[in-house]
Amino acid sequence: MAKKFVVAMMMHETNTFSPLPTPIASFARATDLAGPLAIKESEGTNTSLGGFIEVARKAGAEFTVPMAASANPSGLVTKAAYEQMTAAIVDEVKKGCDAVLLALHGAMVAEHFDDGEGELLNRIRKIAPDVPIAVALDFHTQMTDAMINGATIITGYRTYPHIDMADTARRAGRTLMRALACEVEPKMIWGNRPIMSSSLVHTPSREPMKTLMGMANQAEDTGQVLNASVFGGFPQADIPHLALSSVIVCDKRTAEGEILLNKILDTAWEKREGFLFHPEPLQVQVARAKSLEGGPVVMADHGDNTASGGTQDVMSVIEEAIKQGMEDACAGPICDPACVEQMIKAGVGAEITLELGGKIDMPAMGLKGKPLKITGKVKAITDGQFTVTGPMATGTTVRMGRTAVLDTGKMQIVVSEKRAEPYDLGVFTHCGIDPRRKKFVLIKSRQHFRAGFEPIAKHIVMCDGDGCTASDLKLFKYTRVKRPLYPFDLDMRLGRNEV
Repeated sequence: MAKKFVVAMMMHETNTFSPLPTPIASFARATDLAGPLAIKESEGTNTSLGGFIEVARKAGAEFTVPMAASANPSGLVTKAAYEQMTAAIVDEVKKGCDAVLLALHGAMVAEHFDDGEGELLNRIRKIAPDVPIAVALDFHTQMTDAMINGATIITGYRTYPHIDMADTARRAGRTLMRALACEVEPKMIWGNRPIMSSSLVHTPSREPMKTLMGMANQAEDTGQVLNASVFGGFPQADIPHLALSSVIVCDKRTAEGEILLNKILDTAWEKREGFLFHPEPLQVQVARAKSLEGGPVVMADHGDNTASGGTQDVMSVIEEAIKQGMEDACAGPICDPACVEQMIKAGVGAEITLELGGKIDMPAMGLKGKPLKITGKVKAITDGQFTVTGPMATGTTVRMGRTAVLDTGKMQIVVSEKRAEPYDLGVFTHCGIDPRRKKFVLIKSRQHFRAGFEPIAKHIVMCDGDGCTASDLKLFKYTRVKRPLYPFDLDMRLGRNEV
């Protein structure tokens, strides 16, 4: 008989400093995106859920998708939303299955649980203590004992921008299928180091993370271990289990995996200074961008990026660019439903003056919303929907809500009803703007923009704009993290003990 799998997605990266709430409505179509709808939406896409569906298909398994929920990073997940999503998954597992395949994030914080993923796995284990569970996690996971104890196999993204989401699920799936065939007996070990690494400088494509990820990749790809993952952590979360970590999946014996684990983590500690971000005045960064020859010059505002929980309506970088007289520029998307409504009512071709952005205060950062008064013509109006063609989340549909373009003569600004990280050129091209032909491209992103925009960029300038996703960790007030923690405790010494 065909095996039965439960395949599900419950993904959220929680920024505890973000003022944006995360109810069930934030999880795109979460209440109806299940079963055949979930499969149709995700199959063939470069996502963890898409990868797990592929695993199930190749195994010839019968499978159900009781929940396929994913929301843009924001504040705490409400208790009601968390309970609705977990109940759908747990109730399906109760019916009986041969394996569970979970696309999770690893940094979900709910109103009543600091470790959203660990709690889900605990609930599954209570009703199915022996069922194999394969979990694909984001690179920014905050690893916990509960996740390790609840899962059978864990794999994490190897890239940032995350262009290997489907492959991460395939890696977990391959080990799962070998375990079901009694070819291997997965045993997981893990550890961490008390390093709060800035996500602007911990991408695996560059040092110091490149060396660590290289060790893990080589060990897995050569068969030294079944799976090996390194997790940078997500620093915009004031929780006790924030740290850089690694997980090794071994076959029966863990001795060789322990050597690899300690080598990875000890190297991380030796390279800890490289995980520090060094801020710079915004005026200097914008002036540098303006002085560069040729284009496009991509200016990435990492202080207000959606993929880390930003409001996507902070105008500090755009305001400084206008102040310094930048021309031939495009910018956005800016999330401002009220301004979108005004532009739609005015109509294409109409001249309009807006109080753009700055609608949301950020109390945790001590920031008040500051709209930017700006005049221009309504250049275009769209439904804000397009299919991703770039290497990150390829094949998925982005839904920005109703979207309009304000043309000031010097800058074309995309304004949307919903937040959307600009990792694909479609945020501009779907509304008639070709960023490849612009001198300056102003976007709100930390690293994901590199998937779609780095190939077209002549230059890239990182901009320290205001917001609740700032890379300067000194701007955040942490009260719940476990101390000592680098870089707050610079003179700390460490052996091989876990945090």
